[in-house]
Amino acid sequence: MTCELTIVASHSCDPASLQALEADGFESGGMNLAASGRPADLAAARRAAAEFLTALGIDLDQDGLRETPARMARAYAELFDRPPVRLTTFDNAEGYDELVIARAIPFRTVCEHHLLPFSGVAHVGYVPAERILGLSKLARLVEHFSARPQTQERLTRQVADCLAERLRPRGAGVVLEAEHSCMTIRGVRATGATTVTSALLGSLRSDERARAEFFALAGTRV
Repeated sequence: MTCELTIVASHSCDPASLQALEADGFESGGMNLAASGRPADLAAARRAAAEFLTALGIDLDQDGLRETPARMARAYAELFDRPPVRLTTFDNAEGYDELVIARAIPFRTVCEHHLLPFSGVAHVGYVPAERILGLSKLARLVEHFSARPQTQERLTRQVADCLAERLRPRGAGVVLEAEHSCMTIRGVRATGATTVTSALLGSLRSDERARAEFFALAGTRV
């Protein structure tokens, strides 16, 4: 049997909100988490961008800069455009009980502290229980939660929590490796520095061997 879950939320799939919807959601197939965000107001964003750049002493009358506020507004609107995700799951008819990992999923998001980009790769995996997930959906989860101002720590945990709550696997794990422009082009200017975060749940957290296998298959040194 195929089961589908639609996520259209613009907030975290936190355990409290998901538990409240468990009864008629995952097992019956098809559940919407209502979006809480507002549509982008590009006109207001353009005006704000123009004021912002002018306040920094940038002359917007120059030929190459006249349309910059509009381009800036559209760029950030695109970065924060969160697409809905339909998670398609299937019966684990063969009883597969080993790790499933999607490695090196590219992602990009924006640091909520400076609104500067950070980007990298995500390694997302789980140990199936009763259901398995369409593989592309692991990448879709990363894309979904990346489309907002983020911290790497929160993004890592959101993907792991949502995967664990919705799929109910025996274990779930997420590793993010990213370069943050807020620390490479400003401040300390640590060019080439990367940040690694991880979130392990279930057997991948409690079983030392399973944990080591996950990090090894993800290609992460611990």
